[in-house]
Amino acid sequence: MEEVFKYIIGLGAAVMMPVIFTILGVCIGIKFSKALKSGLYVGVGFVGLGVITGLLTDSLGPVLKQVVDIYGLELQVFDMGWPAAASVAYNTLVGSFIIPVCLGINLVLLVLGCTRTVNIDLWNYWHFAFIGAVIYFMTGSVAWGFFGAIICYIITLVLADLTAKRFQKFYTGMDGISIPQPFCQGFMPFALVINKALDYVPGINKVNIDAEGMKKKFGLLGEPLVLGVIIGIIIGCLACDSWQAVIDKIPATLGLGIKMGAVMELIPRITGLFIEGLKPISEATRELIAKKFGDKKELYIGMSPALVIGHPTTLVVSLLLIPVTLVLAVLLPGNQFLPLASLAGMFYVFVMVLPYTNGNVLRSFIVGLVVMAIGLYFVTLMAPDFTSAAHSVAQAHPEDKAVVIPSEFQAGGSLDFASSPLSFIIYAGMKYLKYIGAALLVLLTMGMVVWNKLQIKKEEK
Repeated sequence: MEEVFKYIIGLGAAVMMPVIFTILGVCIGIKFSKALKSGLYVGVGFVGLGVITGLLTDSLGPVLKQVVDIYGLELQVFDMGWPAAASVAYNTLVGSFIIPVCLGINLVLLVLGCTRTVNIDLWNYWHFAFIGAVIYFMTGSVAWGFFGAIICYIITLVLADLTAKRFQKFYTGMDGISIPQPFCQGFMPFALVINKALDYVPGINKVNIDAEGMKKKFGLLGEPLVLGVIIGIIIGCLACDSWQAVIDKIPATLGLGIKMGAVMELIPRITGLFIEGLKPISEATRELIAKKFGDKKELYIGMSPALVIGHPTTLVVSLLLIPVTLVLAVLLPGNQFLPLASLAGMFYVFVMVLPYTNGNVLRSFIVGLVVMAIGLYFVTLMAPDFTSAAHSVAQAHPEDKAVVIPSEFQAGGSLDFASSPLSFIIYAGMKYLKYIGAALLVLLTMGMVVWNKLQIKKEEK
């Protein structure tokens, strides 16, 4: 069974999602050809997104490394990126069985009326496996590893239900969709609290500029495409150690600017494929539920946040925050994590932030600044146990180079999923409070489940 699930995970999201969507479409009454086409659109969307994020990583990574070398930025925790975190997650006993275990829990909660979300975003189950794997290596207990993963899964389902309406209202074309991805949902409470606090800050509470407003206010400079080119050129200039180097590297710097602009322009177009593939499934699901249960019953399809990372505000704020996060890593006292590879995933921080800031660029940036500053400390604190897990996986799977930490670094880490407040709460509860922490996590989770069940009943009445 372990080998079977490893094989399924090894297919990747681009292959898994078309298969899942085709089967799901046929099961809810869509013609096979239409279901297959929807699934293929989603698969092509994942391929395109992988190509674009790969372009971002390949273009930005070496330049940021030059910036680190030029300014002598010496931090001890190496950024292994999400591929290493996913390898650690899935190459353990917890990761091997995470899909059937979590799907079973999802089914039970649906039958009991404790959730409305059907989480088919199987690829991102690695987030649940990740926290489970870290706790497993920390405690030496598979049972505690599954405990951490299951707690994370249930809390995420409740948060997906809680935020679904707001998510659907903000993002067009997302009716019937929720986001049961713990990395994104972990930042939602920060967005809610910080956005409310900013209402009382003079000056900031009067600023209401979204991405479209930036275009009107700043003209050409407000376009995400142009902004991407400008920031790419600035980063390219920072990677030069003299004025002569700036002149010599003009072609490379301009090339980086164009590539950053390309990322900003192409991501929204690619995410349009997700929506096109999702629409027939979403409509058929709503019709089936209405036919079987009437208007009172409502279910959500839990999907990947990749659907909406092409929002203009997400692109603008993410690109602005990439160099700022690097500066934060150097200036924050006590931080030992040097973010490089993880910066390409900055877009995912804002998926559940924007519905609460209403796409306000300034407020979204402030929220991002706060959560990234805190997230750097989370990664630093989790690094010893993450490193232990990575070393164990590297010994068991020497062919997996993603989990190898360079000798010049003392430890490894990743912004995704280690910087999420949700992952750190579960990790810290188990590490520092042990049995008391486990009891508190159970009480928190059960309280959220009961509250969610009562809310569902109230809305159905």
